[in-house]
Amino acid sequence: MAVVRSERRSTLSAAEPVALKLLVAGGFGAGKTTLVGAVSEIRPLRTEESLSELGRPVDLTDGVESKRTTTVAMDFGRITLRDNLVLYLFGTPGQDRFWFLWDELAQGALGAVVLADTRRLEDCFAAVDYFERRGIPFTVAVNCFDGAELHDPDNVREALDLDSGVPVVMCDARERESAKNVLISVVEHAAQLAAENREPAAN
Repeated sequence: MAVVRSERRSTLSAAEPVALKLLVAGGFGAGKTTLVGAVSEIRPLRTEESLSELGRPVDLTDGVESKRTTTVAMDFGRITLRDNLVLYLFGTPGQDRFWFLWDELAQGALGAVVLADTRRLEDCFAAVDYFERRGIPFTVAVNCFDGAELHDPDNVREALDLDSGVPVVMCDARERESAKNVLISVVEHAAQLAAENREPAAN
């Protein structure tokens, strides 16, 4: 009987899902909170506050004039990709004055999404630079806003001066399947880089 119980515990342990941490980053108003909310299977945690007159000089809303709130700490959500794979999503604040939070949020992250708004593409430069410097795998997801001009992914890659291996995908952060595909891209990219790093160096 003791053997049976031991085998059962081993089976349960083997079936436990792998939990991975991903960041969702990008410029102010790029759609980070929207993406986390679109895919999360739990009610997402949001730390949004209304934009104020005091913040107007630093919360530049050119191109996103309808935006009324901003994330001041993080967004949090969870999605189960497969029975054995769960992603925990941490959305970062987009403004420079909240960057002190990024190092804490980035600890233990497998990879990241950098959301890009082609109307304000320069707003995601800082996020790209952050993950490049720290060696965190990332995918650039171009959020296709209504009315915004569509651009070829290769043109976006060139404009951001990305390495050829960094995935650039088009998405609609409001749509669950579209956002889910972005997350899959990040996981696959991170897994590929990990496998390459494990390969023995050629003699």
